[in-house]
Amino acid sequence: MNTIRQILFVINPNAGNTDKEELLEYVSATFKEQAIDLKIYKTTGEDDEKAIKAILEEHSFDRILVAGGDGTIHKMANILMDFSIPMGIFPEGSANGLAYNLNLPNTYEEQLEVALFGKILNLDVLKMNENLCIHIADFGVNAELIKNFEEGTIRGKIGYALKSIPTLLNTAYPFTFEIKANGINQTKEGAVLAIANATKYGTGATINPEGKMNDGLFEIILFKNLNIIDIIKTLTNINNLDPDFAEVISTSKAEIICKSPVPFQIDGEYLGEIKKLDVSVLKRKIAVLVPED
Repeated sequence: MNTIRQILFVINPNAGNTDKEELLEYVSATFKEQAIDLKIYKTTGEDDEKAIKAILEEHSFDRILVAGGDGTIHKMANILMDFSIPMGIFPEGSANGLAYNLNLPNTYEEQLEVALFGKILNLDVLKMNENLCIHIADFGVNAELIKNFEEGTIRGKIGYALKSIPTLLNTAYPFTFEIKANGINQTKEGAVLAIANATKYGTGATINPEGKMNDGLFEIILFKNLNIIDIIKTLTNINNLDPDFAEVISTSKAEIICKSPVPFQIDGEYLGEIKKLDVSVLKRKIAVLVPED
């Protein structure tokens, strides 16, 4: 492995409503001991993409470290499409679905070890209309839940749980979807239609047990019905994908048309209601550091 000399550390101070100073102090002290040049960028929510790209163009970084949740990682993935620099992740958000999927460890020490010396995994990136997705997107009840969660004040699984039942009661499902994939057109009804490059949601709930993030494919998962018991199972990660509950299509390209506009989210960010989605796997991948097998 080449010597690591320069690292950019991107920190979202607001992710997960947690203090990042302890992490920053630990990383800074470690790199000082190892004579690694560390540059720190704290996101503000204003022109971060432009500012980070300018920094990357001015330096030759060996690694980019990112402290934040799925939303922060999603934004960094958009930036790194133009740069071939491996990314190490410190999961510090309200939702850390990508970290769950990559089996990242829990302590700063172990996370830093992975970020520096772990195995590089080249993640698939999905194009969804004009947006990118590296984790999971979906139509329906879960997207509506994310919208309501963002408008609430309580973070984490408790926040999702508190919003689940009112969202379920007030969302007008089932939704009707026309799915074009693998040369087959199907019209289906369901409460949630997920497009998954990963296996788990940010809550840790497994929805795509057979999915792989680097196989050039994604899965379309139609959840036919959601009642209170199903939502509780999903939140607690004990839900099996019974064929009577969910259908799965594996493909590299798809078109999804909704009978009427349906709530939609990508990587935990609510994007409003849409009627049509074109999805494909891009040839370009994102390099992330993961634990050795």
